[in-house]
Order: sequence, then C-alpha cells, then structure tokens
Amino acid sequence: MKDQNPLDEDWDYLIILDACRYDFFEQVYSDYLKGKLEKRKSVASSTPEWAAKTFTGQHDLTYFSSNPFINGAGLPLNDIEWGSSCGYEWNGEEHITDIVDVWHEAWDDELGTVTPEGMNEVVLDNLDRTEDTERTIIHYMQPHAPYITKGRGRKVEKIRKSFKEAKEAGEENDNEESGVLSTVGDVVRPKFEDIVEDSTLAMKLGMWVELDPSSLLSVGRNGTRETLEEYYEENLRLAMEQVVELVQELDGKVVVTSDHGEAFGEQGVWEHHIETHIPALIEVPWLEVEGVKEDHPEQ
Repeated sequence: MKDQNPLDEDWDYLIILDACRYDFFEQVYSDYLKGKLEKRKSVASSTPEWAAKTFTGQHDLTYFSSNPFINGAGLPLNDIEWGSSCGYEWNGEEHITDIVDVWHEAWDDELGTVTPEGMNEVVLDNLDRTEDTERTIIHYMQPHAPYITKGRGRKVEKIRKSFKEAKEAGEENDNEESGVLSTVGDVVRPKFEDIVEDSTLAMKLGMWVELDPSSLLSVGRNGTRETLEEYYEENLRLAMEQVVELVQELDGKVVVTSDHGEAFGEQGVWEHHIETHIPALIEVPWLEVEGVKEDHPEQ
C-alpha cells in the first residue's frame, strides 16, 4: 500500500471526503464515478494531524474548507482543544495561499454542518479564485458526522460557532495585540468537549451525541456499529451525488481522496482520534477520476 502524499501527485482538483475510509468508498464509488481506485496510507487519523503533516511548506493552493480546523482565521491548531489536546503548531494561513472558509459562509444551522450542496454552491460561485493559484482542494465534510438525515450536529457546530464569534469580535477590535488571533483562542478553548480517549463508552457517547432520539432507538434495537455504519454510508452517498455534479463543472484532472477514516469499534476505537493509526483510520481511497456514471443513484 502506497503512502498518500497528495501534494506529490499530479492533479488539478483534489476532492477530500472527510473521514472516508477505504472499504466503504470501494463499495459505493462505482455507482457514481469512473476511474482508477487505489488504497493509500494516510499520515494521520484525524484532520488536525493530517493538515499539520501534509502542508508543511508553502503551497500555492486554493482550499475550499468545510472543516473549521483548516481555516483562514489564522488560528493555530495547538490553540484548540477537541477531544484531546493537539500539540501541532500549524495554521493554514502560513502554508496555503487562499483558504475559502466554507464552514463560515455556508453553514446549515439546522443540521450543524456544511451540506454537500452548500459546498458545491460556494465552489461554483468562487471558481474565479482558483485561477490565481496552481491547484485547488475541495474539502467536503461528509461522510463525517453529523449524519445529515439522522440528527443535528453538535460537535462541529461548537467549533464553527466559536470561530465565528471570535472572528467577529476580533474584527471589531483595532488593537493588534487583541485582534482575531488572541480573541479566537480565548473564545474557543473553554467550549470544547473533554472526551476521555481511552474509554470505549466515552467514544461511543461521542458518536451518539450526533443522533436524534429516534436514531438512538435504532442503536438500541440494531446495535451501535450496525446503525452508525448504515448512517455513514448514507452520508457518503449524499456526498458522492454532489461530487458527481461538481466534477462535471471542473476543467482538469480530478482526484478523490480522504484525510483519514472512521472507526466503528475496531480495536476498541470509535470515531477518529489524533495519532491512532489503526487500519480503519489510515486506509483511505485514492481515485483518479476518468468520468461520471450517468445513471448514478439518488438518495
């Protein structure tokens, strides 16, 4: 299995499906896209770790980001607590030419995420920005929770809300020392959940919190793993529908991949956590797109 190394590969548009594990993608991609699929080994098991280890130099990219960890507000990763402390001294503005904060522009308040449709709208409205950089990355939030048809997202909503409040507060302050950066840190740090990483129950609770009461009934009836895998595949398919629509509007070579995977109890791990390099979390797809399937299924 080759290492992912996305920046060393040939592409014009790199589509990131957040938390997309290889085996699920392999099962569904041919319903939507044609191309050459490979299994690649990601450097990371979470988005902050992936960003810090992937974008280490100066990269002439336009990055459409639905994930607040990769943001244009100048917030370093080590100022964020989410689940476990992240010690990476990385922020996107220092490494990426142009970050489009889709998480800020197209947030769905009812769902607590950026929908795939919302991502496409922002990308297509801002394609002219991509002309000023060498390549473009488009980072969808799905199949990452929240599961769009099964409840409102709470965790990523906390991140997004904190960033938004801090950014607005910083813009109102003309004092350089207490501007956006320092304000973001002050607002964000107290608002992140403290999850006990070595507790299987705590990790399950972290997934359950994204579900509505009716979905929790399904968990009780069918089991956590079976229920969440069903919802996860549905989220992936919802994303793939929009990837098909977007690919047809892009002029250039398109690759679809992921930053990391998602665990459903493998080796006692649920969700995805920093530096947890088990197969479910680091085996990701690498699809060089050759075309779209005309009669792809719709949810």
